[in-house]
Amino acid sequence: MLFPDYRPRRLRQNDAFRRMIRETRLSVDDLILPLFAIAGKGVKNPIDSMPGHFQLSIDNLVKTSKKACKLGIPAVMLFGIPDKKDPLATSAYAKDGIVQKATSALKDKIPDLNVITDVCLCQYTDHGHCGFVDGQIIDNDATLDLLARTALSHAKAGADMVAPSDMMDGRVAEIRNILDENDLSNIPIMSYAAKYCSAFYGPFRDAADSAPKFGDRRTYQMDPANSLEAIREVTLDIEEGADIIMVKPALPYLDIVCRIREEIDLPLAAYNVSGEYAMIKAADKMGWIDGKKVMMESLTAIKRAGADMILTYFAIEAAEELRA
Repeated sequence: MLFPDYRPRRLRQNDAFRRMIRETRLSVDDLILPLFAIAGKGVKNPIDSMPGHFQLSIDNLVKTSKKACKLGIPAVMLFGIPDKKDPLATSAYAKDGIVQKATSALKDKIPDLNVITDVCLCQYTDHGHCGFVDGQIIDNDATLDLLARTALSHAKAGADMVAPSDMMDGRVAEIRNILDENDLSNIPIMSYAAKYCSAFYGPFRDAADSAPKFGDRRTYQMDPANSLEAIREVTLDIEEGADIIMVKPALPYLDIVCRIREEIDLPLAAYNVSGEYAMIKAADKMGWIDGKKVMMESLTAIKRAGADMILTYFAIEAAEELRA
């Protein structure tokens, strides 16, 4: 059909028509809210590079999570800021660690909210890397046991799901095995399967105090130039037992989200990371964009690319906008 017989604008001329033919629908059910837990009481430390977000003591973490749950957000992702760090990241898998205590509190106070825990070591090591360090080399295989112990401690504390983000080879299988051996085969794994070595993580590293003290993470996180490698990484994690796979970051890697969606039939998550959030907030503050509209357009784009769920610091704002 050619103009003038076919006029696409006919179905754009009013809001009712636009709603009737809309192909992608963003829902509050798609959203997961990342939160940062820290020791203390009444603590609400602003994260300067992430306006509207805070390092929260458990009492304030519960308050924020209750608000999220009331808005219909189905899950939160917990990150911890420990009191002390050491080479073996012992706070990561301690029974009384910050994530373990926060998880128990959330499940006690808000049982209907799903608690997903980030499983990594970078916040807990004194060198800031995601694994055990031998000299200046990150020892992949020596790290696996520490990650598995961390995931197990989270599950025992009540986590509904664990999410390894370290990008060590073989960690999904190691975690699956230790969970199964401890009668926790019902705990699903959301794997950060295609996690790129991205410059968009900067504000998060401020929030979690997790910047590496030497070097960078290019030896274990993916090269931003690679696409085929993402398929290999995802396939490996699925074979090892991942239940959900994730692409991180989201917006600069929508092609990866789309490609994985076309090739893989497992549930797919995408992480709308701190740098993406911070840029929109900064541009909105300067009056250069309409922050709410850009937020909703960005999240819709991630959903349109194929993500089933979106981890985003906009979760509460987006949920409020969806309810408006």
